[in-house]
Amino acid sequence: MKKAILFSFFLLLSLATTAQTYIKLNGLSALVGVPQIGVETSIGAKSTFSVDVFASLWKSFDGKPMQTIMLTPEYRYHFKEKYNGIYVGFHSGPDIYKLQKWNYWGTNKYEEGLGYRIGATIGYHKKLSDKFVLDAFLGGGWHQGFYKGYYTDGTPGRYESVEHYNKSGEWLPYRGGIMISYKLN
Repeated sequence: MKKAILFSFFLLLSLATTAQTYIKLNGLSALVGVPQIGVETSIGAKSTFSVDVFASLWKSFDGKPMQTIMLTPEYRYHFKEKYNGIYVGFHSGPDIYKLQKWNYWGTNKYEEGLGYRIGATIGYHKKLSDKFVLDAFLGGGWHQGFYKGYYTDGTPGRYESVEHYNKSGEWLPYRGGIMISYKLN
C-alpha cells in the first residue's frame, strides 16, 4: 500500500509539471512528527486538483498504537482566484491504520484495519510571494472503517466477537493544518 501511494504521488507530480503546480508540506503536523505532503495543480479557471499523503508512523503514543496512512485526492473550487483566497474542496480516499479509536480512549483496546473517507474541506490560500503560498484548511466527513479489535495489554484474541472484520461508520473531522506550498513552475 505504501509503495502504491508513493507511486501515485510521484506520477501525479510528474504529470503536473506542465501546469501551475505547487508542492506542499503541512507545517503543523510536521512539528509533531506526522508528515503530510502533497501536490496541487491547476485544472481550470478557478479549479485545482490536490492530492496529499498523511502518515503517522509512530509505533505508539502513551502505550497505544498510533499508525495511519491516509491518501486524499481532492477537487478544489476557488471563489476569488486560484491559490489566493477562500476555496472549498471535495474528496474521497483510502486509509489504513493501527490505532486506538476516539471512543476507546482510556481502555486497553485498539483497532487495526482499513477504510475510506468521503468529505469536504474549507480553506484559505494566502500568497506570500511568486513562489510561496500558505494554505490553511479544515476538513472532515464520513469515514467507513473495516477493522479487527485487539488488546494493548497482551490479552490474547480479539475484543469483539465478529468473525472477519468489524465495521464502523462515523462523521469525523480528520483533516487540518497549514500547508507551506512552493510553486514548481
